[in-house]
Amino acid sequence: MDEKVTLLRQLRALRTSMLGKLGGLGEYEIRRPMTPTGTNLLGLVKHVASVELGYFGEVFGRPSGRELPWHADDAEVNADMWATAEETREQIVELHEFSAAHSDATIEALPLDAPGQVPWWPEDRRDVTLHQILVHMCVERARHAGHADIVRELVDGAVGSRQDDPNIPTIDWPAYREQLEAAARQAATTATRP
Repeated sequence: MDEKVTLLRQLRALRTSMLGKLGGLGEYEIRRPMTPTGTNLLGLVKHVASVELGYFGEVFGRPSGRELPWHADDAEVNADMWATAEETREQIVELHEFSAAHSDATIEALPLDAPGQVPWWPEDRRDVTLHQILVHMCVERARHAGHADIVRELVDGAVGSRQDDPNIPTIDWPAYREQLEAAARQAATTATRP
């Protein structure tokens, strides 16, 4: 199979998984900061959509024409990692879909060796190819999809890349967690200290 097709398939699967994490949740749950640094589901979707738009837009001379106020010089720090009360779920999901369509058009229009330049990277690494950016964005997406997996589990206990994920065993999760807790405590008490 063609490498570009394989990478694009993975990127699309990661996009679908990320959006799926919002399913069945209310406004509070998708915006609720679940870590000490404020990580939340809707913010993750906003962030990856914004990042992807930059990498497959400006980097290859194909700007989307979409203004992202959270990228302005006077924007609040980390403004792309959360949604304000005025930003709706629908607006963020629409941005995600717009970003995906714009990115796909760039990926489909250019060969893997098409040159680009990432102005926000160090000068000695700015020159890139579409192949490099496709790999970079798959890694970026996978990293944040993992964050979304954990955040969703913290919100309501849902696990897996999708609701009917066949890779998730049907077990007694509280008992399993207790087993792990017991093993961790035992290891802590028996470990030799340097």
